[in-house]
Amino acid sequence: MYPPAPVNRSERVHDADVAIRQTDSDAALARLSAPLRPPLINIGTYVRSEAIDRLVEQWLELSAAEGQLCQIVSLGAGSDTRFWRLMDGPQKEQIGAYFELRLSGCEPEESNGHSQSEKWSQHYSRSLGVRSVRSPIDARTITSEMIPVDLGGQALHSSRYHLLPCDLRNPPADIFPVLFEDYLSPALPTLLLFECVLVYMSPESSSNLIQWFVDFFSPSPRTPSPGTLGCTVYEMFGLQDAFGQVMMNNLRARNVSLPGAKPYPSLESLPTRFLRHGFTSAKALTLRNIKSNYIEPSELERISSLEMLDEVEELNLVLEHYAITWGVKTSASATTMSPWIEWGLRPVEQQLAEIA
Repeated sequence: MYPPAPVNRSERVHDADVAIRQTDSDAALARLSAPLRPPLINIGTYVRSEAIDRLVEQWLELSAAEGQLCQIVSLGAGSDTRFWRLMDGPQKEQIGAYFELRLSGCEPEESNGHSQSEKWSQHYSRSLGVRSVRSPIDARTITSEMIPVDLGGQALHSSRYHLLPCDLRNPPADIFPVLFEDYLSPALPTLLLFECVLVYMSPESSSNLIQWFVDFFSPSPRTPSPGTLGCTVYEMFGLQDAFGQVMMNNLRARNVSLPGAKPYPSLESLPTRFLRHGFTSAKALTLRNIKSNYIEPSELERISSLEMLDEVEELNLVLEHYAITWGVKTSASATTMSPWIEWGLRPVEQQLAEIA
């Protein structure tokens, strides 16, 4: 929730993207070191993660209701662990393919180590869709196939998981056909995840990025009935006020700029990111709204009991400047009553009514 740590001057000279990579390290630290972080950061991280988890879970449920596997593409994934958490959950078999696109240099150490190892643990093999067998010599469980490693050891492909290094600021038409090859199917429901990614890009670059996926999941002779396309974006917005200016100045001091924030001065402007590309529907909520109206009171009580928070006003101010936006694009043949139109976060009152 706070700006990244200062960047060493020599690092700025040799790598202009080191500050962006640092934001990924800060986010990972916030998730792994909750007891050492201010409560304000922990609460913001929780609300963000819980909301996106619910959107992903609902996407998997809708895919299952249609009798289809789905694809998830996490762009600017950094050190995100959502794939591995999903593989430990009840909906893991619903994922046909999971793609993580990362800026080179943001790969977790564990992924680097595993990708270059011939033997995988049984747990990782199962998550990646790799077949494991018993050794004929002893009782060990070993993998029966190699995991293809590509692009100088930075890319990884299994039947279910794909790790792809790229710079999303480059023209997608130049990089995506090579990266995705035949791994990404235009026929399956596909969810795009952007967590604090597009705000670091120019509006033109992010628009081109979304349009590439819109075109890919449009009807064609090869795929006359493409899969439903969904997209979720988490980032800061409305930075033209006093609080936003302080945030921008702090980030500039750390060699970080937010060119993607300028077109979105208000909550109401956020859904236009999708609607201008022909999405069927789109909605945005601030983290403050999500915390107040979309998370069960019992869960909020549990969180508040974990650590004391005195800066309630400051928390609300921060949460008002971060939002989650989601949009869905159904095929032209889909009716307005398509269940995909209902995809999105549900207020607590609606959740209780559905249970009753």
